[in-house]
Amino acid sequence: MKRVLVAMSGGVDSSVAAFLLKQQGYDCIGVTMKLYENEIAGQKRTNTCCSLDDIEDARSVAHRIGIPYHVFNFTADFEEKVIRRFIAAYESGATPNPCIECNRYLKFEKLFHRARELDCDFIATGHYARIEREESSGRYLLKKALDESKDQSYVLYSLTQKQLAHTLFPLGELRKTEVRAIAEKQGFLNAHKHDSQDICFVPDGDYAAFIQRYTGKHYPSGNFLSKDGKVLGTHRGLIHYTIGQRKGLGISAGEPLYVREKSVAENTVTLSTERDLYSSSLTADGFNLIAYPSLEAPLRVTARTRYRQKERAAAVTALGGGKIRVDFEEPQRAVTPGQAVVLYRGDTVVGGATILSASNSQAEI
Repeated sequence: MKRVLVAMSGGVDSSVAAFLLKQQGYDCIGVTMKLYENEIAGQKRTNTCCSLDDIEDARSVAHRIGIPYHVFNFTADFEEKVIRRFIAAYESGATPNPCIECNRYLKFEKLFHRARELDCDFIATGHYARIEREESSGRYLLKKALDESKDQSYVLYSLTQKQLAHTLFPLGELRKTEVRAIAEKQGFLNAHKHDSQDICFVPDGDYAAFIQRYTGKHYPSGNFLSKDGKVLGTHRGLIHYTIGQRKGLGISAGEPLYVREKSVAENTVTLSTERDLYSSSLTADGFNLIAYPSLEAPLRVTARTRYRQKERAAAVTALGGGKIRVDFEEPQRAVTPGQAVVLYRGDTVVGGATILSASNSQAEI
């Protein structure tokens, strides 16, 4: 009998994932990763995931379906690999996606190693995505969930071949309505629990306030600039702004202005009209290629530069050293350093990387 370590956040998705695997005959062990104290978030329970408040929900479900349950304390790792990286990215002018880093370093690295120590053959999560083995090449492919409205393949692009070979996504072929129906039929107390929202350790969505509270630092004000360098006003500190932002600028102008660029060196925020937010290409680093062993020539793909964004036609070119260039058929709005660009061919994830910069230069595609 194959043994599976099931990550159970206390939510309905991971609970149903554990139940389905038990029904399929796997020897399951449920585990919740304690990632942070609620005091770090500065809030009580509020649609978060993996917090102390969710442990009892996960424990209840594990007991109900008859599997062992444990809590692993990964708070130090989470603080080092996720929270501090999140803050460092903001301080460098980028806008990170910490869910990707949590998957990369906690769920599919730290938990993966713990599963091996417990002689588990697989780890499993409640993510909406699919894994298939391609017979012709022997490669493991990461694919979108059948319910594209819930698809989470974007935040899983960092998975390696070894990790994919030992990971299960039981919900990949189910719709959310089906998952809730299963939970309700089984009498799970979290059958109608709200999905987690925003970033788990910043449940109110105020990233700047969290960073200031955590670091104790004061982030100095500076100049808002026009595209041609004219001073338009005073900003509140770079961490308060992200590319494409319109609200909260406090600038009066003849037409709406948006954040176009941030300079850490000059402590300035450049504003522009919306038409100046569009970029025809980007460069990205830390490329993880899943679908192929290598990219020897430019490849036509579709690309997503934000989690819930529609994919757009593009071509990807390997630049060496883990860097890629992505050229879009049509310019894209507010391409943001620190976010991920994830590449697809149909429902298959080609790979992904972290955006470094965007520009209006474009190669022939």
